[in-house]
Amino acid sequence: MRERQGLDPTDIRILSAVQKHGQLSKTKLAEIVNLSATPCWARLTRLRAAGYIRGYHADIALERVVDSTRVVVTVSLTHHRKADFDRFESYIRDVDEIINCVATGGGIDYVMTVVCSDFSAFQALMDELLSADLAIDRYMTYFATRLVKAEQPNLAKLVAQRGR
Repeated sequence: MRERQGLDPTDIRILSAVQKHGQLSKTKLAEIVNLSATPCWARLTRLRAAGYIRGYHADIALERVVDSTRVVVTVSLTHHRKADFDRFESYIRDVDEIINCVATGGGIDYVMTVVCSDFSAFQALMDELLSADLAIDRYMTYFATRLVKAEQPNLAKLVAQRGR
């Protein structure tokens, strides 16, 4: 059965493997996916070229490298015009401390995760955002006490649920 996106179950297994393990050798990927090496590698190349794989990243144990402060911030904009959303989103894409930002519907417009060296660096960042003419009406901060879970979704399970 081919998926709407043009992906079949073998493609999903390949994507799941690279999502879980990162870059793999041709042999190891083929072993995990249960496909011979050459066709497996050809599929991986096609998936990369089609934009299904954005990149490969290491999951760094940040707490072992540096002390930092993680803050979840909800943001509501003053106006809800496309230009306002575009300006805000364009600005925050270039802010290194904002590691995640999700546009939401309902009472707030965005939920962001911010990582800074300390509370004063976080406040300086918020002052910068408020001074940047981004039409921020209000924001709420939630200081994280510990990171409980940070994972990518189980791709195979998600696709299977969608196929029901």
